[in-house]
Parts: sequence; C-alpha cells; structure tokens
Amino acid sequence: MYVCMCHAVTEDQVKRAIDAGADTPRQIAKGCKAGTDCGSCVRRIQALLGEHGARPCPTARLAAKLGLADPGADSEDSEPVPAPVPVAALRVA
Repeated sequence: MYVCMCHAVTEDQVKRAIDAGADTPRQIAKGCKAGTDCGSCVRRIQALLGEHGARPCPTARLAAKLGLADPGADSEDSEPVPAPVPVAALRVA
C-alpha cells in the first residue's frame, strides 16, 4: 500500500527504513522523500514509527495528556474518522 502518493513510497519501503534505523519522519524523508511534498503521509509515517517502538510524536503525547482520543487507534467505541479533503479541492482559481 502506498504511504506517500507524491513520491510513490510504499509502506514496505518505510518499514525497511525503520528497520535500517530511521526513527523520525525526517530520517524517513532523507531516504525516500516521503513527507516532503504535500505532507498528507506524515501522520501514517508517525504511526508506522510508533508501531515499531519509536518515540511518539509531540501531537500524540499532547492528545494523551489532554485525554483526547487517538485518531489512529482501533476501537469499537470510536466513531469513524472522515477522509481528508484533497488539497486541490481547496484551491481557488
């Protein structure tokens, strides 16, 4: 599955970078450019890093501190998260 559509980076490529020692989105970006264009893939990259034991991103720590639901958590009680609006649809001609 693609993580970064802008640079055609797959989830497997990101996981290989993590296995090779990358532990931040910037380190992932240095290797494959994922997260350097539109940025819509950065949350998924952060989630993959978290799944592999990397330190949670500041946003996740803040959400936990405030008692907010983790948007990436799978829970039967949580409501579905709406799909993001494509950036192109927000541009004014």
